[in-house]
Amino acid sequence: MSASRTLLFALLPLFASCQVFTEKPADPTANHTRTQGELSLDAGQLVFRPCQEQRRFLINSDGATGIFQDGTQLLRDNAGPLFADVRGHLEANDQTGMDGQLTLSQVYRLQAEGRGCDDPNFRRSTLSASGHEPDWSVIVNTKGLVLNRMDQQPQAWPYLEEQLPDGRFNLTSEANGQRLELWVAPQRCIDSMSGAVSHLTAELRVDGQIMRGCAYFGGARNN
Repeated sequence: MSASRTLLFALLPLFASCQVFTEKPADPTANHTRTQGELSLDAGQLVFRPCQEQRRFLINSDGATGIFQDGTQLLRDNAGPLFADVRGHLEANDQTGMDGQLTLSQVYRLQAEGRGCDDPNFRRSTLSASGHEPDWSVIVNTKGLVLNRMDQQPQAWPYLEEQLPDGRFNLTSEANGQRLELWVAPQRCIDSMSGAVSHLTAELRVDGQIMRGCAYFGGARNN
């Protein structure tokens, strides 16, 4: 056997080991899906019931989602269950009275007010943002956005979206001699009036006026 072939066979185990160590680890949240429902307390434990269902799932989280702190506080401050928009994995659980457990990886929104499971705009929208002092809201879908401001008629705008580092993005538009910018960042946000918790902060700029608030992805955007 030639020296070159001997060297080749000697290097084969090294090539194989390199392949093993350079493979990307499996994503532990790959089988997680986004779901909405009601969040309540039962014997001191957080329980999730999907929209239009009677099944009940015990909440399981490593604490990084903040659901135990935020959910418990909102439930103490408000009568009745919360609306919860989350990403997670439903699995079996042997606890009596439960249909399983929901292991969470993301909380999009927790709120005590609003239409919750009956919100007709949620499925069609890609983003919702709102703030106070003055009150404003923006609903975005794939065709455009609608801006609502206190004492003004709703305005429809086309927009361009620009992706920025660290999960941030902005929407910009110019129409009827006005300029609109909506800057969004992935950061926990608490509504100053209702106490609702969202996973995004928002800053709206219209002709130089700056308005701040919170935002969350709609059902048509599954980031």
